[in-house]
Amino acid sequence: MKKSSVVTKPENLIQPDIPSTWRAMEALYDSGKVRAIGVSNLSTKKLGDLLEIARVPPVDQVECPPSWDQRKLRAFCTVTLKSEVLKHPVLNIVAEKLGKSPAQVALRWGLQMGHSVLPKSTNESRIKENFDVFGWSIPEDLQDLTQKAAIPMRPSAPTRQLRNFGMVRSDRTI
Repeated sequence: MKKSSVVTKPENLIQPDIPSTWRAMEALYDSGKVRAIGVSNLSTKKLGDLLEIARVPPVDQVECPPSWDQRKLRAFCTVTLKSEVLKHPVLNIVAEKLGKSPAQVALRWGLQMGHSVLPKSTNESRIKENFDVFGWSIPEDLQDLTQKAAIPMRPSAPTRQLRNFGMVRSDRTI
């Protein structure tokens, strides 16, 4: 029996067209055929390039065991930028009408839409405020107003987080 002599040469490898592929995936997402889109094992450079053109936030599933040094990728993915969602005029109008904070309205909106919401704060008063999203609801007319507000994503200011299961670009808004 002959030993296999298959050698992969760089010139024989197909280089994927990530921007075109991502645009096609975004079209599937927009059509409702898929609920989420993502990539797997992209390097920091390729992920950065994708973030420059992505309209829909990508998820990059990566393996991060203790034996694999992913410090550069972790540093890239832990950049956190403030979201402008809580400053949106419609959210503030709804909050004022309900006597609640914009954060409470955003959290309650998510709950009423059937989403799991994950508020984050280290400020004790805001943590308490975040718990006060039960026992009241956003009336239908105001719920419609928040949905019609079309609060845009800000692709120029992504929030990236690295979790033990991968990376999430999470700058989607209500």
